[in-house]
Amino acid sequence: MSIRFLLNGKPQDVEAGPTVTLLDWLREARHLTGTKEGCNEGDCGACTVMVTDPDGTACALNACILFLPQLQGRAVRTIEGIAGPDGTLHPVQKAMVAHHGSQCGFCTPGFVVSMAVAHLNGRTDHDDQLAGNLCRCTGYAPILRAAEAAVSAPVPDWMRSDAETLRAASFIFPQICTSGGLPPACPTSSDALADWYQAHPDATLIAGATDVGLWVTKGLRDLAPIAFLNQCADLRGIVANSDTIRIGAMTSLTELGSFIAERHPAFAELIRRYGSVQVRNAATIGGNIANGSPIGDSPPALIALGATLHLRKGDTRRTLPLEDFFLDYGKQDRAPGEFVEAVSIPVQPDRLACYKLSKRFDQDISAVCGCFNVTLDDGTVTDARIAFGGMAGVPKRAAQVEAALIGQPWTEATVTAAQAAVEQDFTPLSDMRASAAYRLRAAEGMLTRYFLESCGEAVNVLAVRA
Repeated sequence: MSIRFLLNGKPQDVEAGPTVTLLDWLREARHLTGTKEGCNEGDCGACTVMVTDPDGTACALNACILFLPQLQGRAVRTIEGIAGPDGTLHPVQKAMVAHHGSQCGFCTPGFVVSMAVAHLNGRTDHDDQLAGNLCRCTGYAPILRAAEAAVSAPVPDWMRSDAETLRAASFIFPQICTSGGLPPACPTSSDALADWYQAHPDATLIAGATDVGLWVTKGLRDLAPIAFLNQCADLRGIVANSDTIRIGAMTSLTELGSFIAERHPAFAELIRRYGSVQVRNAATIGGNIANGSPIGDSPPALIALGATLHLRKGDTRRTLPLEDFFLDYGKQDRAPGEFVEAVSIPVQPDRLACYKLSKRFDQDISAVCGCFNVTLDDGTVTDARIAFGGMAGVPKRAAQVEAALIGQPWTEATVTAAQAAVEQDFTPLSDMRASAAYRLRAAEGMLTRYFLESCGEAVNVLAVRA
């Protein structure tokens, strides 16, 4: 298939298979070996590149799980393109030298690209922006000092030039493929996707590829037939009114986290923790739901908020409560040729708390993820929506715990009594992340934590007070 994009400011017309990753193409076809292969699963950041859209939005992405068709009509800058055309170093490159931010150098290109994107976007939350880049030699202190030192430097002109080139009338990106029947397909609307997917119900749909990418890089799977959804603009975005927040399936976790932070900050913090910047920039809310993982972190929060899932097959649309979508491990209530179109949540006062327990605080798979949304009226529980991930083969509501709370006074005694219902709701497995007994005790403890937090007690183990 033919793909056209900018690479370090220069147009590229590429003929490649649909599941060739940008990392492999850069290193093998273009011999741009500054972009490194580390984990090859989107976890270490050694392969970080900068990707810019025609509207000027620039983000850091992992090249190892980014397929070439996802770059159609966009611009890529690798470490070789961070310096100016005349070799002038970018301010973050100068700062890395001045602050001795590199030792073996293997991770340095990825760090520099992440830092350059953050610098372009005016981000100064360096700990978060660099959390997806791992270093085993230098340690983070000199790297963070370099990021801080570069903040006041102006953004070089060449870092803004890609969007201008993409928007130029003389630079035309042909449609690389259509939804006309032959895979791989790149539909440009949900209508085109619906027609194509109904005709090819056994196809693999690729949104952000943060999960599917590993099917190729680790599982070496043949995914054909394939449809890439990144050009379906009408599946992306958030629309809110006084009653409902509707989130398109192709909305990235970065976009969702930014939007939801003011309404439900606990959900935004959960999103921040379960993926690096590079992963959140690519991953979509629809993909996180549709893959049906029992340890996907967005479903428990969405279920606790009373989310409704919107599905489409051809011209037929249907809705169902999100918790009803997950039937069993690896099995969802989704017919062949049916896809997730959106998820919506009712506008409500913020009562949501999300607690994620994992061996590594950031960017790790949950052992247990608990989300709580309890409504009180004059000290009595009138409604409760409590959902857990990691406690069953699917994300699941704690129906017995909810029943034990509703109608009862919101007291420690009520919460203690409700804890006994956790074992009625869940029979978790023991695995490398946690034992079944540990998971049960952790879920009980999360309920207590929610109660104490609602009473104004300090429960954040990361908060240090004198």
